[in-house]
Amino acid sequence: MARSDGAVVPNAEFSSYYGRPIIKLPVWKQPDVPLYLWLGGIAGASAALAEGAALSDRPALERVARLAAAGGSGVGALVLVHDLGRPERFLNMLRVFKVTSPLSVGSWLLAGFSSAASVAAASHETGRLHPVGRLAGVTAAVLGPPLATYTAALLADTAVPAWHEAYRELPFLFAGSASAAAGGLAMLAVPTGEAAPARRLAVAGVALDLAAEHQLEHRLGMLAEPYQQDRPGRFLRAARVLNLAGALGAVVGGRSRAVSALSGTALLGASLLTRFAVFQAGLASAKDPKYTVVPQRERLNARGEPAAPAA
Repeated sequence: MARSDGAVVPNAEFSSYYGRPIIKLPVWKQPDVPLYLWLGGIAGASAALAEGAALSDRPALERVARLAAAGGSGVGALVLVHDLGRPERFLNMLRVFKVTSPLSVGSWLLAGFSSAASVAAASHETGRLHPVGRLAGVTAAVLGPPLATYTAALLADTAVPAWHEAYRELPFLFAGSASAAAGGLAMLAVPTGEAAPARRLAVAGVALDLAAEHQLEHRLGMLAEPYQQDRPGRFLRAARVLNLAGALGAVVGGRSRAVSALSGTALLGASLLTRFAVFQAGLASAKDPKYTVVPQRERLNARGEPAAPAA
């Protein structure tokens, strides 16, 4: 029977054998991995903020940022080990260094950053071994931005459609979200007189986060649907509201301790929601066969190659 548009073949229903996904779902756990993405971002951006505070003679800001860098990376490592199941699995990842593997590079980044950030924080707190602490702080500041963004490359390096096709935007999204969260944490814990760099970092992070999210939703086409629907969509919309509220508070309420604390809390919450939204959007795209089949057919058609029949 012909359809109203004249075609005689019904619309394809994308399914798979026994209702299983076409691609293998990631084995990463929730909330472990989204929390690791969030904590690693805060730690990496905080290390850079701490070094800026040291150079501009803001001791309170430096203290909070160094503790955030060390604590975030330390707790993040524990969360990662919990996801892996056994500590020796993390140690096994350090047996080799493979520059083409985001997982291998990220493991070494985390190990090096965590060590440097911990030494810098300990030196700052105790007042001992100042030259060693300064060198460790500079090292952590250099490794911080890669730590905050390598997880985006790790996700995009998989076959999960909503992650793989967002390879251009995810690093910028994670960098912006990490910067906003690190700035928000400092706004929450640092006296307003020293928090000006944190406020500027937070506002810049929100701008980058929202720009990357906008680009992602417009460039990915159908593959943007998992980011817009169901729980991931609700999380991203809530994160957008919190980001805007936090940035507005950072701009107009910087001298108010209460406004600064509320803004910082909003920015931290927005960053956490963003990480959960990205993670869950990827899982949703992996479960639905259409997000694997349709883009593949479109790429084949663009190259003029015949497409394989639907499952």
